[in-house]
Amino acid sequence: MTNHQWEALLSVVKGTNTNLKEIGFIIDSPWLPGWAGISTLDYYSSDEIWLKTNLKAIASFPEVIFLPGFWSEYGMCTEPSAFGARSVWYEANLPHAERVIHSEEEIDRLPQPNVTCDGLLPFMINRLRLLEPQINEKGHQIKFAVTRGPLNIATFLMGTSEFLLLLAMDPEKAHQLMEKITRFIVEWVQYQKACFPSIEGVLLLDDIVGFVGEEDCREFVVPYVKRCFSAIDSKIGFFHNDAFGLTCAPFLREMGVNLFNFAFDHPISQIRELAGPEVALIGNLPPRDVLSAATPAEVYSATQTMMREAPDHSRIIWSCGGGIPQNVSTENLQSFVKAVIDY
Repeated sequence: MTNHQWEALLSVVKGTNTNLKEIGFIIDSPWLPGWAGISTLDYYSSDEIWLKTNLKAIASFPEVIFLPGFWSEYGMCTEPSAFGARSVWYEANLPHAERVIHSEEEIDRLPQPNVTCDGLLPFMINRLRLLEPQINEKGHQIKFAVTRGPLNIATFLMGTSEFLLLLAMDPEKAHQLMEKITRFIVEWVQYQKACFPSIEGVLLLDDIVGFVGEEDCREFVVPYVKRCFSAIDSKIGFFHNDAFGLTCAPFLREMGVNLFNFAFDHPISQIRELAGPEVALIGNLPPRDVLSAATPAEVYSATQTMMREAPDHSRIIWSCGGGIPQNVSTENLQSFVKAVIDY
């Protein structure tokens, strides 16, 4: 992310932006390898290919702020690997993290990871260390610490149904797991900041937040996510939840969120009402059914409809309701950009 893009992002979050047509997309391994015509395995295993692919996206869409920018990641295996999860890799698809918790009793024995040397974390950091000079040379900086959220990590460690059942049946044990994971996230975010002082924002991704009701959100989401966003002194607390978002929206400010990426199921006006005027929104064209599957003309029309239905264009970054999914074409992204510019 360039300094100009960072300042533009800050102006949207602060509500001082005069350009009401900022465009931003979350991009990572679900989209980049296929779009660039390379295998997912090559994207993960070659620093050179990883850098070249990210630079190609930036050069192809100069009007877009790509978030978080040069995301060093290994799909959903990233954080679970630090807890000992076995990673299963594929040539042309996303990797999978195997469960490590098969009974409640195993939560007691779950190790507290060392974020400097466990799992895939050192490889993520070292990739950025090796390539940071080239990233800076292109006018960009590493601006975000990035992590999956505590509920998201918990479901990869023990299974989604099993974790949600644990919340209901044994809250004390669930809190024990959440405490251990949250401590890990806080240390992980702090370590990223220590390695890259240019970091001024935190991106936390947790779709499982959309699977709980209001009572569980108050108890198991708000206090733990707040600690994650408070790990460092940051200017942007960027939260991604493209599952059900109406439950968590009223708690965003309390959790330290001032930029929210949400599902396409909810109109921008509805999220604005629940989140309040101080939280900037990023969204929310349907990513799969429109941005990926529709024609360029249909993308153009749907994008303008989305903008037309938003009552107030301040504190909005135009995007899709989630990260860019697989198989989104260059033509469709260009059509989205043109629709925003033409509006």
